[in-house]
Amino acid sequence: MKKLVFLLLLPFCLLGQDFTKEEIARWQKQASRVTIIRDTWGVPHIYGKTDADVVFGLLYAQCEDDFRRVEMNYIEKLGRMAELRGAAALVNDLYIRLIIDSAEAVADYRKSPAWLKKLMNAYADGINYFLHTHPSVKPALLHRFEPWFPLMWTDGSIGAISTGDVSAKEVGSLYLDGAEPLGALAEEPGERWTGSNGFAIGPSKTLSGNAILYINPHVTFYFRPEVHAVSEEGLNVYGAVTWGQFFIYQGFNEHCGWMHTSTAVDVSDMYIENIIRTNDRFVYEYDKSEKPVTQRVITLRYKVGDSLQARSVTCYFTHHGPVMAKRKGQWISVRSYNRSLTSLIQSWQRTKSTGFESFKKSMDLRGNTSNNTLFADDKGNIAYWHGNYVPRRDPSTDWAKTVDGTTSSTEWNGLHTLDEIVHVYNPASGWIQNCNSTPFTVSGSSSPKKERYPVYMAPDGENFRGINAARVLSRENRFTIDKTIAAGYDLTLTAFQILVPALLNAFEKDIRPGDSLHALLTEPIAVLKQWDYRCGENSIATTLAVDWGRQLMPAIQRTRIDEGDADQVAKTKKFAAGASAQELAVPLLVAVRQLEKTFGKWRIPWGEINRYQRLTNDVEERFDDNQPSLPVGFASAQWGMLASYNSRTFAGTNKRYGVSGNSFVAAVEFGKKVKAKSVLAGGVSGDPSSTHFADQAPLYTQGKFKDVLFYKEDVLKNAERTYRPGDATR
Repeated sequence: MKKLVFLLLLPFCLLGQDFTKEEIARWQKQASRVTIIRDTWGVPHIYGKTDADVVFGLLYAQCEDDFRRVEMNYIEKLGRMAELRGAAALVNDLYIRLIIDSAEAVADYRKSPAWLKKLMNAYADGINYFLHTHPSVKPALLHRFEPWFPLMWTDGSIGAISTGDVSAKEVGSLYLDGAEPLGALAEEPGERWTGSNGFAIGPSKTLSGNAILYINPHVTFYFRPEVHAVSEEGLNVYGAVTWGQFFIYQGFNEHCGWMHTSTAVDVSDMYIENIIRTNDRFVYEYDKSEKPVTQRVITLRYKVGDSLQARSVTCYFTHHGPVMAKRKGQWISVRSYNRSLTSLIQSWQRTKSTGFESFKKSMDLRGNTSNNTLFADDKGNIAYWHGNYVPRRDPSTDWAKTVDGTTSSTEWNGLHTLDEIVHVYNPASGWIQNCNSTPFTVSGSSSPKKERYPVYMAPDGENFRGINAARVLSRENRFTIDKTIAAGYDLTLTAFQILVPALLNAFEKDIRPGDSLHALLTEPIAVLKQWDYRCGENSIATTLAVDWGRQLMPAIQRTRIDEGDADQVAKTKKFAAGASAQELAVPLLVAVRQLEKTFGKWRIPWGEINRYQRLTNDVEERFDDNQPSLPVGFASAQWGMLASYNSRTFAGTNKRYGVSGNSFVAAVEFGKKVKAKSVLAGGVSGDPSSTHFADQAPLYTQGKFKDVLFYKEDVLKNAERTYRPGDATR
């Protein structure tokens, strides 16, 4: 495949675009209809006459807090990272450009309903007005934001891209001479120990008789800020928004709330195409006839010194979608749904839902490809949907594998209706949980029955967070907001309830007192034997268990089970049951020796080495053992920790620092008035000089929450600063 390389004559300095006097006057007029109140935690409460006014103010406030993250999210989705990071990011950009077409986004903007077009215009105007009023802020690339940019995402989760198991690395091999991707896309698809937790608790299980919702996304720290948006057109919504979004992604209004967890529902499929070259063109076989392969030239720009170069790549498409891989000589195309107008409409409409029926109506748009959804409202309803956008397929086909692209028998046949997908409405158990785990244990005995659904609807396995969540929700019958938070911060590491007994049994039975291994591990074994499987700052057993578990993990992941590779619990149980004493004990000795080598001893409380630190706002975070940090008693979701805290060492550090897990967390009770508490990793501001850069960190590391200021009288009582967009720079 030929690739044309040429030098662009357009220097970086000419990439910007001046704003007209007419635009500035229009923005100033809209700003006069917006009030931003920053509370004592810096959380922006945006008030406006219309929904569009609020969107304008919301994006302005986001840019105040962290313009860089707003911009970077769109640079990524536009497939333009290489313009900043050079040729090394070409694979990342091509991967995005194959599945997300900006021309389609522009077309969708033009045909959008008038009300939505107003919101998208306000989104762009709010950001552009910020840039106009903050000339010291220098965009890395996007000097003007366009109103169609929000249509480059599917449902608001910026990382929610689905291409089956086709990796970005395969795209590089097929189109870019084997070039490797950067960052997260460099990881091979597989089991990830991330995700989110959500609880919905019905009136029969709460002290007040009101429904309670627990919102607990697990994402990269500082990925989502906390915001509040209120208009005179009926909008009053609070929660977490991904940088650059104009709608609350996970949150609540005065009537109801919603929490999304990542789903494994099959929403994209891979097709083996029989492609034949005839003369100067490619065709592919379909239902015993030939169809032409579509060719599209995608031009990728990348930074070289102070200029841009471009590389044009001829890419191939069938009616299924882009050809993205070549395996055993066969081309693999991908059918997916990674961007749509319907998704954006649904994301906005749910923020104005007034209860179960109206929320269900927004869900019936079926535009959400990446999430499960938990719901609660002020009438006491609780609900759960496993996925949302679910293509209807032949259930006799194994859709987890590549399928035959030469026949119409493997085509999608529309979408499943909302009531056909796996769901739970007001279960008799009184509670619902999902922790990126199987839907068939979400409500105890009231859970959906697996045999009623095709496999592609719920290939998810069980995980240790799911087991922990079901345990803490089933044992309490008088939940309050505080008890819900306590349940969400239960310290039990359920994975070790399987692994440690297996180790102790093997050590006692098969490692004799005369063995050198016995002498070396007697004291560490004694510590683990006394452990209650709860993590904490002062727990030496947690330090031992986590480092030992990390040594075991490759073997656990290699374990094959009948249910497939998705079930973390079944894999761990099978490994523990079949592992020899040496396979269990030697990794513990490795962990002990590594601790001794690094710290001079293995008896180290978990909080001494497991730390929270925020020094800069760099996307590639930097950490320093010599700089102040806070102890954290929580552990990774990998081990069943509900309040996930994923930490690791970095170049130049011996201590471990958190990078992902609990981010924005909230507990909400719906009654005559909404009551809520929340906490955010670090703070709302990305400016290290701001008092709100890390002011919530002491709360965050201790699992303590602040009161949410939802009603305006409470906001005014706790106002730190009140202004209109543009005022602060005048």
